[in-house]
Amino acid sequence: MYINTDTPIQEIQNFLHNLGFLNPHNEPIQSVTKPGEGNMNVVLRVQTQERSFIVKQSRPFVQKYRDIAAPLDRIAVEHQFYKAVSGSTISAHIPNILAYYPKENTLILEDLGHCEVMTAVYETRTITRQQLKVLVQVLQAVHSVQVASSYPENTALRALNHQHIFILPFLKDNGFSLDAIQDGLEAISQPYKDDTALQQEIAKVGAQYLAPGHTLLHGDYYPGSWMTLKDHMYIIDPEFSFTGFADFDLGVLAAHLIMATMNQDCLSEIRK
Repeated sequence: MYINTDTPIQEIQNFLHNLGFLNPHNEPIQSVTKPGEGNMNVVLRVQTQERSFIVKQSRPFVQKYRDIAAPLDRIAVEHQFYKAVSGSTISAHIPNILAYYPKENTLILEDLGHCEVMTAVYETRTITRQQLKVLVQVLQAVHSVQVASSYPENTALRALNHQHIFILPFLKDNGFSLDAIQDGLEAISQPYKDDTALQQEIAKVGAQYLAPGHTLLHGDYYPGSWMTLKDHMYIIDPEFSFTGFADFDLGVLAAHLIMATMNQDCLSEIRK
């Protein structure tokens, strides 16, 4: 069964009860809300009279862009990532797993509270040195976790990501209107699309992204995957995780902060 914010509460109650997650005697759901703007999956905050928790469920498409197909097993990858890092120093920066139901493509997680997603850096144009330090330390800890050779390769989702990172942005006629984002941006992009030397380097990195590796990656380490609650930081949404090369996570981190702050100083801080 697929559930969503517009699914009647009683149907969600029955769904979670049939899974065996809710107290069978007395745990009625009081409210179901959307905790934030998710891209890939349906994400619900469920409040009962006893507790609050987060329900994530994958679909055969990207939730925000339903014309883009996406593999259902990405929720299994997220589950595996949280399991892999749960016994490490990163555990203080991720939600606890409460339950996982693979047949329903459903993961139930601890509710971290009303956190602030760090996409605000695109507007504030700033990130504190302490926040950056924590982000790099968490990433270093992720990259140090040893995982079994059976860790999900996440091939289908990586192929989708590869298309949107390394291929489509550099095609002259890619169907995206950059001027809709900012007037004049399309013209500014043209020299990059015409640069054959750059295209060759992009292809090399793209091939490395698709190749097998040995380092555990978050896979989507950008401000939409970072949250703050007062002075504490959390890392979420690792459904793009795989074993690859550490530079990819670090590159995504650096690229988004340079775009947000319009300052390359963060790159030297990351290198330190």
